[in-house]
Amino acid sequence: MKIIHTIAELRTYLTAFKHPTFVPTMGNLHAGHLALVRQAKPLGDAVVVSIFVNRLQFLPHEDFDTYPRTWEADCQALEAAGCDVLFAPSEKELYPVPQGFTIQAPTELANILEGHFRPGFFGGVCTVVMKLFSCVQPHVALFGKKDYQQLMVIRRMVQQFAMPIEIIGGTTQRSDDGLALSSRNTYLSPTERVEAVQLSLALKSMADALRAGETDVMALETRAMQALEARGWKPDYLSVRQRSNLQPPSANELAFLLANSGLVLLGAARVGNTRLIDNLEI
Repeated sequence: MKIIHTIAELRTYLTAFKHPTFVPTMGNLHAGHLALVRQAKPLGDAVVVSIFVNRLQFLPHEDFDTYPRTWEADCQALEAAGCDVLFAPSEKELYPVPQGFTIQAPTELANILEGHFRPGFFGGVCTVVMKLFSCVQPHVALFGKKDYQQLMVIRRMVQQFAMPIEIIGGTTQRSDDGLALSSRNTYLSPTERVEAVQLSLALKSMADALRAGETDVMALETRAMQALEARGWKPDYLSVRQRSNLQPPSANELAFLLANSGLVLLGAARVGNTRLIDNLEI
């Protein structure tokens, strides 16, 4: 595995390859990241993984400074998973001057759900992904479906800018009890780790209710939020949305969407001091 820290060296090195595949990460890698690397392996002639903790997507009160950085373990895991090139630029390398030019996603997609509770988040994500795409110039890029809204935003960005990149979503990887793997799971205390699975269980309960004939989506969302609150959680949202655009389904659309696998349930909630997100397509 080749480790590269500068854009110039990366571009020079990648001239030897015609179809690089790309997995962008912020490090502190888990089995979900490594599954993306393995998925990327047969899709091109070199797998490039980036590790860069992107300041632009963190709000002032969030965990940029304390975000877990596990360089040596990440390098070992990536090499074992078949990564060919690890691109790990410094902040000064990727942002040599303040990033005045940014990519802003459409408000109807970027200001709902995660974007509502983390204003500016998707602008930061789109900007760094666009810049990394410019550095790597991949043929294919892979992102985990756990970050469902992020995947949709990036896919739309690539389409609207006519970028010659295929965006592939990787299946959410879960622990044996159903908890979606996340770099932030390391923040959980042992007690919180046991409790954390309740988020995925809440989404499954919502899905069961819809399949059983529940038609009052707002009441269903409210009950799910209240059930988590009763366990000591602080939920931001538990929401029923259309897969195609993440907008709420109307009462008239609900049955059709449910029958045609057109719904996704999304949740974000804080257990202790750790904010977790998850989703379930139905």
